[in-house]
Amino acid sequence: MGAGSDSTVRRAHPILFGSIILFSIIEMCIAAWLLSRYNTRHNYPFPSVRIRVRYILFCSVWTIVVGTIFLVLFWVTAAGSIFTSVAAHFIFLFITFVFWIAAAAAITETLGGGLSCSHQNFWAYCGQLNAIEGFAWMIWILVFFTLIMVIIRGVAAARSGGGYGGGLVSNTA
Repeated sequence: MGAGSDSTVRRAHPILFGSIILFSIIEMCIAAWLLSRYNTRHNYPFPSVRIRVRYILFCSVWTIVVGTIFLVLFWVTAAGSIFTSVAAHFIFLFITFVFWIAAAAAITETLGGGLSCSHQNFWAYCGQLNAIEGFAWMIWILVFFTLIMVIIRGVAAARSGGGYGGGLVSNTA
């Protein structure tokens, strides 16, 4: 792994993880507000809608908490900790990838691919549901690209003899 790719990872990691965390915070706020409305007013169209919004809230909190831990650890010890290794990043990102693909697919299926808010009266909070769906797919895309980046770094680390337990960046950078 060359010094040029190390500097790219040192720049890209905080940007990707920061974006994932930022969009997860937005998603968490929308989902929490929507659940609050559903729980107090009981105006959810189907129980499955409320359950899926709860799951999206869980995915958001998971991503914020664990993603922040990985981001802070990367800033502190980018090359010197098992928690900042290629393998640890892969495990976290793969689990998060599965969570978000399930969340995005579930809410998309529930909404039938999206709602046209100007042509319906059945769905309360139509705009918020569309926002939850959009942010879920956007977070999934960011996690997917970050996972691909980690896989590429893992292959490079394995070829250079560092193995998958090595850091995303080399110790000499």
